[in-house]
Amino acid sequence: MTAVIIIIVVVIVLILLALAMSSRNKARERDRDDRREIAGAHRDEAQSRRLTADKESAAADEQAARARREAAEAEERSQVARRERDAADAHHAHASEIDPDSDADRSVAADPRSTDEDDDRYADDRYADDDPARREPGAGDTRAADAPPPTRGDTERYSSEPPPETRRDV
Repeated sequence: MTAVIIIIVVVIVLILLALAMSSRNKARERDRDDRREIAGAHRDEAQSRRLTADKESAAADEQAARARREAAEAEERSQVARRERDAADAHHAHASEIDPDSDADRSVAADPRSTDEDDDRYADDRYADDDPARREPGAGDTRAADAPPPTRGDTERYSSEPPPETRRDV
């Protein structure tokens, strides 16, 4: 009977060992499944973030391209404006050369198209005698002293309104 008890105890111990190993293998398999599940979630998150990053990168590239295009358009507009300004200056200079009634005392500073650079260039004292605006009132200006006072016809001729007798108030 002792031999039977020893055999029964050994069989029970072997069964317990088999159950312990089986439960350990099942626990390992559950851990692996959990890790696989977590890894899948991380992969999904990585894919989602990669798509978001790609969209943001595309938006940034599009914005940069738009900024480059706008900068190029602004540069082109600047060049067009510069060419137009040069053409206008050339026409103005040509008109001044060929106009028999041009006023030689006109300065660039009086021209509404003049720039700050032109004002600086002509602000030098060397040009003070050429600019009537920089002279003392009456100094060197013999035209005002020699000219007769304007008559009524002269003031009407230079007035922007018609003479009182022809004006019609509606």
